Amino acid sequence: MIAALLSDIHGNLPALRAAVADAEARGAERFFCAGDLTGYGPFPSEVCRLVAERRMAGVLGNYDGKVLEAIENPAAFEKAMKPAKWRILDWTRTNLDRKARGFLAALPPVHRETLPGGFALLLVHGSVLSADDAVYPSLTSRGLKTKLGGERPDIFVCGHTHIPFVRRIGGVLVVNCGSAGHPVDGDPRPAYALLRIAGLGAPSARIVRFDYPKGEVLAALAKTPLPKSLSRDYEEGNKRRWMP
Repeated sequence: MIAALLSDIHGNLPALRAAVADAEARGAERFFCAGDLTGYGPFPSEVCRLVAERRMAGVLGNYDGKVLEAIENPAAFEKAMKPAKWRILDWTRTNLDRKARGFLAALPPVHRETLPGGFALLLVHGSVLSADDAVYPSLTSRGLKTKLGGERPDIFVCGHTHIPFVRRIGGVLVVNCGSAGHPVDGDPRPAYALLRIAGLGAPSARIVRFDYPKGEVLAALAKTPLPKSLSRDYEEGNKRRWMP
C-alpha cells in the first residue's frame, strides 16, 4: 500500500491538484489530510471541495477551526488580531461557501485507522494535545510521549509547522507532512509525504517536494483584497508571521 499524507494546503488549489497528480503518478492509492485547508490562499472552498471529492481521511486544522469560529463571532477576532491577519481571516470566512463550511465542521480533531498489516495510524493537525501544538524535527522520545497523550500508534502523522520531516522515534514512525500549499523553509516547492507499507515489514515514509503552476495562485491572489505580501510568500517559500 502507498498513501499520500498532506497538510496545510491553505487555500492553494493549484498546489493541491499538483500534489494529487504527483502522488498518484508515484502509486498512491489513499490520501490523508492533516488539516488547514483554508487561510492565506485564494481558493478555500475549492480546496475543501477537492479534498471531499477525493474522500481523503482528514482532521480539522487550527486555522480551519478559527475560520469557523470567526463566521459565528467575527467581532471578537477583529478586535484581537493585527489588521493584515484579520483581513486574511475575514476574507476567508466570507468566501467560504456553505458546503465547504459544512465539510470543515464535520471534520474530527483526530483520525485513527488500522492500515494493511495491522499498523495503527494516528492523524492529527498539531498533536494529540491540541491542533495548535507543534511537532518539530528535534522531537525527542520523551517529547513524543507527551505529544501522543498516552496513545501508542505505529504511525503518527501531523502538520501545522509547515516543516516536513520523517523520523522513527521509539518505534513510532513520525511524519510531519509539511505544507502542500504554503511552504515556509525557503524552498517554494510545497511538500507532502509518501507512506509505504509492504507486507509485514515496518512502514516507511519519505518527503516529496513538487512543483506546481504558481502563476495561477498569484493571478488569483491579485484579484482579491488579500495582503499583497502573500505573493512573496509563494515566490520565496516563506511566511510573513509578523504582519502588521
